[in-house]
Amino acid sequence: MATKNKQPEMADDQYRGLLTEREREILSGDADVTDNYRYRVVSRIRTKLDALEEDVEVLDEHHRDLLEELRNIVCEEEGDE
Repeated sequence: MATKNKQPEMADDQYRGLLTEREREILSGDADVTDNYRYRVVSRIRTKLDALEEDVEVLDEHHRDLLEELRNIVCEEEGDE
């Protein structure tokens, strides 16, 4: 019996932005965590930022419209909010 190629389901964290809800709490100071744990969270986010560079390259090569959307979000001036 042949099996169909089934797309894997997306995990919940694939629907979030750069930060998880918990990371947002920690960075905003709303979570009671140790300084050491906060440092580890910051380090994980830096790793994500490094991976974002590769994502930008893929978008630049294959989906410039999405890259432009990303730039508009990231580069939005403070007064434009």
